[in-house]
Amino acid sequence: MNDYIDIYCERIMPGLWSEPLNAVSNISFVIAAAVIWQLTRRQQKVPIGIWILITLATSIGIGSTLFHTFATQWANLLDVIPIVLFQLCFVWLYSRQVVRMKYGYAGALLVGFLLASNFSTNFTNILNGSLSYAPAFLVLLGFGLYHYQQQKREPFILLAASAVFLLALLFRTLDREICPYFSIGTHFLWHLCNSILLYLSARALIQNWSAIAKAS
Repeated sequence: MNDYIDIYCERIMPGLWSEPLNAVSNISFVIAAAVIWQLTRRQQKVPIGIWILITLATSIGIGSTLFHTFATQWANLLDVIPIVLFQLCFVWLYSRQVVRMKYGYAGALLVGFLLASNFSTNFTNILNGSLSYAPAFLVLLGFGLYHYQQQKREPFILLAASAVFLLALLFRTLDREICPYFSIGTHFLWHLCNSILLYLSARALIQNWSAIAKAS
């Protein structure tokens, strides 16, 4: 669990402060969580699922900071687990509260997404590991098309989130390739884009969850 991990352009040696930009850029997740929390304060009643998303967004920032600071296997787990949990929580909440899927269909989608995500980890050597995020991107894009087609509140928001995700994946892919020309790499931009992605996704859920609550 204490094995050293060196997979990012910015890190050139072991040490707690060998990825300063990659580490510090994780504050953007905490900011995103704070902005989501501010958004929820406008609602009359905040569902527990939204509080879970806020907690997980904060945990992503903390876990990623630890990983880019210590660069060990145990820190990597603290980085990966909150990300996976956020994705699963969002897929479940959006499919249930916005799409209004029945439990069985929403559960099948969740299991399918989990299996596809697990399978995609076999391709971490392709595109600097970015291909492993293909299931998450495709599900988000599918939700975005549904969100627009059904003219939900802020109909373009999840399509915008999909575009941000695609940009984030580009930065993640380029990190090692651009290293000889840009020594700090582009992974910190992956963090910044993903914090925007988390906010847009949570906003789409909150805005339309509240709309359903008021209409019912």
